Amino acid sequence: MNEQPQLHSSIVAMISLAAGIAAKHPAMGQCQLQRLRDMKVPEHQIAAVIEIARHIRDEAAQQLDAAFDEKAAQVKPTFSVAAAPAEACGCTPTKSGQSCC
Repeated sequence: MNEQPQLHSSIVAMISLAAGIAAKHPAMGQCQLQRLRDMKVPEHQIAAVIEIARHIRDEAAQQLDAAFDEKAAQVKPTFSVAAAPAEACGCTPTKSGQSCC
């Protein structure tokens, strides 16, 4: 059986940090943040991960709010929030121009 190589621990910590921020996890990625600093990951890389994660989180919240507002404005007895179409990512860059897609 061919075993795939494991991800580097800094990559795992970055993914975990980003996921925690995007998911609004109560721990806020503090453990992963400290791990990344202990591994001497450059602060600009950590900042980029944080910025991208926050951007994705905020963009998702805005899209959910817009979908809710649109449905709430319609006079119907029931509504559902439709998922974003799969054919287009609809990703916008972060304030500093980082791509999240």
